[in-house]
Amino acid sequence: MQKTVCIGLGYIGLPTATMVAGKGLKTLGVDINERVVDTLNRGHIHIVEPGLETLVREVVQNGNLRVSTKPEAGDVFLIVVPTPFKGNHEPDITYVEAATRSVLPFLKEGNLFIIESTSPIGTTEKMQQLIYSERPELKDKIYIAYCPERVLPGNLLYELEHNDRVIGGINEVSTEKAMEFYALFVKGQLHKTNARTAEMCKLTENSSRDVQIAFANELSLICDKAGINVWELIELANKHPRVNILQPGCGVGGHCIAVDPYFLTSDFPVESQLIAKSRELNNYKSFWCAEKIKSAMLEYEMKHALKPVIAIMGLAFKPNIDDLRESPAKYIAQKVMQSEPEKILIVEPNIKEHPVYKLTDYREAYECADIVAFLVAHKEFKALEWHPEKVILDFCGIFKR
Repeated sequence: MQKTVCIGLGYIGLPTATMVAGKGLKTLGVDINERVVDTLNRGHIHIVEPGLETLVREVVQNGNLRVSTKPEAGDVFLIVVPTPFKGNHEPDITYVEAATRSVLPFLKEGNLFIIESTSPIGTTEKMQQLIYSERPELKDKIYIAYCPERVLPGNLLYELEHNDRVIGGINEVSTEKAMEFYALFVKGQLHKTNARTAEMCKLTENSSRDVQIAFANELSLICDKAGINVWELIELANKHPRVNILQPGCGVGGHCIAVDPYFLTSDFPVESQLIAKSRELNNYKSFWCAEKIKSAMLEYEMKHALKPVIAIMGLAFKPNIDDLRESPAKYIAQKVMQSEPEKILIVEPNIKEHPVYKLTDYREAYECADIVAFLVAHKEFKALEWHPEKVILDFCGIFKR
């Protein structure tokens, strides 16, 4: 059994570190933000995730989890950092490289180095080359592997433990060492492959979801023009035993599905036609929603001779979480604000404050608004009753009308 695990913290890194520490392994969590470090070392958390704070408090108090701003020597090093894209939609692996460089001084013979960050194909090999160029004495003396996370915010702790994992090393022995490590805390099946296939697997999973969502969003555009209730249509179509259409929304957000397909379209532009078109369509859906709200505002003003009060219901990229990364709802809110309504009420029940938006209680906003745009299907919104006197734009199926 490995003695010490060093892991970067974040939306995935923190729950993973907590899970590992919960299985009895001495774990060092690393975050450059001193405020985050202080918060976690007191047994509190800075993100919204059910059940996580209780477990963090437990592993901090028993000494299995310690948090620092700098890495230290250990047996296992997990790289769990964001991999965004640049302005031209090219993948940016500078965070992965920076995290790798930060642990370079602490690597020693026999260590296990694992990348979990979603990465373009070949990233693990590039980090292998970086390590060996800077620390040539470690060549063929450490184990290097790639194992993508595949979890859903809001259910992280369960999925980290129970979901299957795909593990690919730079060689067979690295794969086996990584399999041994994940077997310590994962109850799901562990599937062996090589590093490139594991990298491609994560990109494939998220690109597949993006394509499926694009189909649902395209249906919603067609149904709007044809005067058909898309929610009823999809429910009926899904009665077919081999059809499972997803639900449409106001676009696609988050750090995975809205980003990862670009890693394929950037490196394989000729081959990834369907993937590229799906990305384009899901981005367009956000623009379309913003235009629908602005059209409703104009119609209201022409009918009532005054500007309406607008309620934007939801900012997160998916229901019941506080994560706003790549959120289509945030993009729509910005577009609507540029139209200068009489008053705009921004609602996001999962965060207490925002540096840009003044937040309003969802009940107050729903009561006061003339036009209500539901962008995220948060559980709080589903308890609201339909108000026929309001202009309700339901982009996420709260009322399915």
